[in-house]
Amino acid sequence: MEDALVAVEAGADAVGFVFYEKSPRFVGAEVVREIVRGLPAGVETVGVFLNEEPGRIAETAELAGVSAVQLHGTRGKWPVTQKKLFVAVPAGELMRSVGDMPPNVSAVFADSSNGTGGAFDWRDAWTGVRAVEQHFPVVVAGGLTPENVMEMMSVLEPWGVDVVSGVEREPGKKDPEKVRAFVAAVRSVGEK
Repeated sequence: MEDALVAVEAGADAVGFVFYEKSPRFVGAEVVREIVRGLPAGVETVGVFLNEEPGRIAETAELAGVSAVQLHGTRGKWPVTQKKLFVAVPAGELMRSVGDMPPNVSAVFADSSNGTGGAFDWRDAWTGVRAVEQHFPVVVAGGLTPENVMEMMSVLEPWGVDVVSGVEREPGKKDPEKVRAFVAAVRSVGEK
């Protein structure tokens, strides 16, 4: 709850919860439900899934009370859901992925090839981002920090950004100062 509130108070529009059990960031659906209930109205709450079955995604998202689901590695197994649907795609596969998206995708997340928080070459991804944004909003993730997010935004001009490890003190625990610095850097780009 503390990490979620720090992000919201800093000005984040969304808070994500990892439902991949092998992750050091894993949190159970019941815990997420309590956190979601404690957040202000209007904050997007996102359940993040890796290679999960559609039925389990729908069940977990409903139990947790999140407003959206973000899928990693579940290609071709799109869940039928009343939630917003975000799909993470390795940056190098953006061009190929556009035709594979179900029509209910709310945004495509351009991420590193392995989805583990590493940065990718933003200039190499420019063409793919431009192609995808003709159909879906693009959110850039992977390797972002308070120090580099402004540069990435100047190169790719995405609809949104997503950060995890770049604002952590240790895996699974946010650093409030890094969270505030990251959100401030993103907001400063939007003000220009």
